[in-house]
Amino acid sequence: MTVSGGRRIALSGLSLTFLLTFSHSVNDAYTNVLPVFLPTLQDRLGLGEAVLAVAVAVISLSSNVLQPVFGAFVEGWGRRRSAAIGLLVGSVLMGFVSVAGSVWSLFFILAVGGLGSACFHPAAASLARDTGARRGLSMSLFAAGGSLGVAVMPVVILWVLRTLGPDYVPLLSLGGVLFSLALLAFTPQQTPKPRPAAGTRRSIDLSLLKGPVGALAAAGILRAMAFISFTNGMPLFLANVRGFAADAPAIGLTLSIYSGAASAGTILAGLVEARVGRLRLIVTCMLAALPALLLTLVLDVGSLPYYLCVALGGMLTNACIPMLVVSAQDLAPDNVAAASGLLMGFTWGTAGVLYIGFGALQEAVGIAPALALGFAFLLPAVALVTYVFKRNAAALAAADAQANQARA
Repeated sequence: MTVSGGRRIALSGLSLTFLLTFSHSVNDAYTNVLPVFLPTLQDRLGLGEAVLAVAVAVISLSSNVLQPVFGAFVEGWGRRRSAAIGLLVGSVLMGFVSVAGSVWSLFFILAVGGLGSACFHPAAASLARDTGARRGLSMSLFAAGGSLGVAVMPVVILWVLRTLGPDYVPLLSLGGVLFSLALLAFTPQQTPKPRPAAGTRRSIDLSLLKGPVGALAAAGILRAMAFISFTNGMPLFLANVRGFAADAPAIGLTLSIYSGAASAGTILAGLVEARVGRLRLIVTCMLAALPALLLTLVLDVGSLPYYLCVALGGMLTNACIPMLVVSAQDLAPDNVAAASGLLMGFTWGTAGVLYIGFGALQEAVGIAPALALGFAFLLPAVALVTYVFKRNAAALAAADAQANQARA
């Protein structure tokens, strides 16, 4: 902890990492509220699976696909300010999903509220990389924070809906306001990088998409398809196939356990990466996640085996995220923010947009077969990651050696 700017207190090391981690929890808790509302929105507004899939695509486009665009400008705006403003905008607007009166007002809230998250993620991820703590652990804690928020919010929201009603859900946005102020108060200031000369500035370095970072992003999209298929399809599966009420505790508990285990998975991955090896860890987790996810479609909901498979599916599917992000940063050391945006936002957002097709598929062949297909995208993701690591082994090894030398 240091003092900067007069009496201003600036955190560093693990203290700063934890502030960014819990800020990530709050941001993602609000940005990812849509899945828990899907059954109630379907009942209240009379929407089909295809229209609900479009809603998933809208929030994915605004909050995730646009992250690389914001990442390209974050350095000029200032990471601290970008993270704080993004958290404030996203948390406040997304709190109103519960009271959307029409499909168009819902789309507006999702589109505008998602932009806050698009601004927050590349800025906060860049800050998390440079806290002074061990980089792999810092990024793992940061990534885990998002999943932790997603895990807690479904249970909280369904409790508010059952006991108080939807009009009280927007009051939960107060947490986002408080953490945005904390980011402004306790995050170290960075000197913005000089803006490129006129005619030379690009919002996104397209070479990132053409090179190994782009290939990692493609693998991330395939992995995210499995995760998004579960979080958005499982509530509808439980309500429409298994016969649970739209606000049944089992729906919230399923989403909570899945996301909570996903949070734990990212932390565990950061702790064991040095011993297991980054590539081996990614491949093992994604391959093992597939059977666990498929079993959730056939096991008795509420049974111990069911919740165990839900937990394993979330943990294993998400464990590779910090490893993919750090690898992309290592392969683009001069464009860390944009690379972070590609792996943390662009992948989720593109998967969400592609989910429109799964909404139509759910109506055509049923929710369960569509979910199984979504889970199977983990297999080509493994092949892509393996290809990138083998082709860029020297560059990744050099980045690790440089990081170890800097810590020493």
